[in-house]
Amino acid sequence: MFTFAHISDIHLGPLPRLTVRELASKRITGFINWHRNRRKHLLVNTLDLLLSDMRLRVPDHLMITGDLVNLATSIEIKLAGEWLRSVGDPAETTVVPGNHDAYVPGAHDRSVREWYPFIASDDDPQAWDEEHIFPTYRQRGPIAIIGCSTSNATLPFSAGGYFSARQARETVNLLKRAGEQGLFRVVLIHHPPIRGAASSHKRMIGIRRFAAAMSMGGAELVLHGHTHLNTLYKLKTHHGEVPVLGIASASQGPGGHKPPAAYNLFSLSGEPGAWNLACDRFGLTPEADAIAHEERRVLYGDPPPLQAVPPLL
Repeated sequence: MFTFAHISDIHLGPLPRLTVRELASKRITGFINWHRNRRKHLLVNTLDLLLSDMRLRVPDHLMITGDLVNLATSIEIKLAGEWLRSVGDPAETTVVPGNHDAYVPGAHDRSVREWYPFIASDDDPQAWDEEHIFPTYRQRGPIAIIGCSTSNATLPFSAGGYFSARQARETVNLLKRAGEQGLFRVVLIHHPPIRGAASSHKRMIGIRRFAAAMSMGGAELVLHGHTHLNTLYKLKTHHGEVPVLGIASASQGPGGHKPPAAYNLFSLSGEPGAWNLACDRFGLTPEADAIAHEERRVLYGDPPPLQAVPPLL
């Protein structure tokens, strides 16, 4: 059995001290939003508790679907890189960026460059071409991880994403390649590729293009972030329905209007045409002092039951 975990929307805090020059941009709106809302509910202690519980379950791989930072300042991006290295080895962690990681022009490339060991494709991890990094391709055990980027700098009060035609074409090729090898194909993307899943100013441009890529290439699972919600959608393709799962922010504390921090743990077994996949969600308790099992969803076949682990002390 191969297990993999999914977290998203880390939003590492607190915010660093910003210069007037840094605030003379879209960052001013995010700065105000942080101090009015996010800093009250996005907590480092919550994130630490979540990761400690996840480590007890020893997943074979960790997938992170963006928004590691808040305003994409240079110091935030650097500290996020240090945090990633503390979480695990780049070979065991795969990252795609989110809209906050590309908050202002140039931030996307700085983020990707700093976190590149956790992003790079297997076949050429030293390559650097800012225009053609995504989609990325990694094989881990029986799964192929295809990483897509929808992150780009947007105007104030906008948090949308963009999935390009070039990226769609290359994603199809990678999906076909993985399918020919009999791999279970997991697609990572920050924005939900589902119409209506995000409000108009936060939606992804290219939803139809993404769906076409999934239909042409074939996929078994899509994981996303952005909404800070625990969701399950089904994307209709020529190969059948593909589960599309979102997850709450990994730093979300209690008392907010979004659900508390959670992670999904997937258990995969079987073979092509007869996969067994279960998704177990673990989330912050109402007392905010522990992580508890919240829900199991069987997505494919007949997976084995969840194995018990010692409680987190």
